[in-house]
Amino acid sequence: MLCSREIFKFLVRKDVRKILKRKDSDAGQRGKALEDLRSSLCNKFYSVDSSKRQRICGPVAALTFNFIVAVGIIFINKWVLKTVGFQFPVFLTFIHYAVSWALMAILNTFSLLPASPPSKSTPLSLFTLGIVMSLSTGLANVSLTYNSVGFYQMAKIAVTPSIVLAEFIWYKKRVTFCKVIALTVVSIGVAIATVTDLQFSLFGACVAMAWIIPSATNKILWSNLQQQENWTALSLMWKTTPITLLFLVSMIPFLDPPGVLAFHWNFHNTSAILLSAFLGFLLQWSGALALGATSAISHVVLGQFKTCVLLLGSYYLFESNPGTTSICGAFVAIGGMSFSRT
Repeated sequence: MLCSREIFKFLVRKDVRKILKRKDSDAGQRGKALEDLRSSLCNKFYSVDSSKRQRICGPVAALTFNFIVAVGIIFINKWVLKTVGFQFPVFLTFIHYAVSWALMAILNTFSLLPASPPSKSTPLSLFTLGIVMSLSTGLANVSLTYNSVGFYQMAKIAVTPSIVLAEFIWYKKRVTFCKVIALTVVSIGVAIATVTDLQFSLFGACVAMAWIIPSATNKILWSNLQQQENWTALSLMWKTTPITLLFLVSMIPFLDPPGVLAFHWNFHNTSAILLSAFLGFLLQWSGALALGATSAISHVVLGQFKTCVLLLGSYYLFESNPGTTSICGAFVAIGGMSFSRT
């Protein structure tokens, strides 16, 4: 159907009709003109086809990239915090962003970093994004230190309605009733899947609750700046990372225990931390790509899908037994995700 419509529009164009009506004496010119128009039409078809592939493959590739990196960094960070014994979550976050900034500086030195767009972004919007990035990532790692993974996921459920409410207030975005039902099913499924692992402290619970609003704001700003103001993921990371580093430094004395300088910085421990930092750069980059290609709600749903896959994967591959309730909850959540299409 698309090809038929395009060919019809091509044939009824004024310049094409004029060429087709030319006399035989103008055969050479007519042939050349028809060849030029044929090339133009083919290029148009290829551009339409390429655009369709980009709209389909772009979000899928970005979400897949983010999913793989997110699963990998969970195991690496668990290794760093538990086996290596690096009990300084905010300082670990600071190392992640410092390594990310260093890698981007290298790319910038070789002119491989995308230039900032001539957009309408104000310094205030970039400054705000830098602050919420430090709060979102730093508080998330602190929450994982003092709470169980199950409680962390329960707190993450509250991010979804926060994003829906904030996008309605700021951008007048409305969510269809079907999507509301699907997101509700996803949230209930994740809650059931993680209800057997609710261990937390009072301080950890307060940190988890304080993390919800920065996390929602962070995802909304990343998605909006890329989609509405044409920022690329790396260029936006390059502009906001110094601000994030500054605020992470101010958070370390309040949220990290003392003794980071007394940590045993041998080759093995330092290599593990640097590996975690490199994956942190990939996680930040892939997350920004996913937010730019889809939406803030899609990124939250992807995180909940990751939780369910890890739970089911541990059950089938490693014979862990989270319980029938948790397994059923994971399947309910995945069923809801298949209908959300956010």
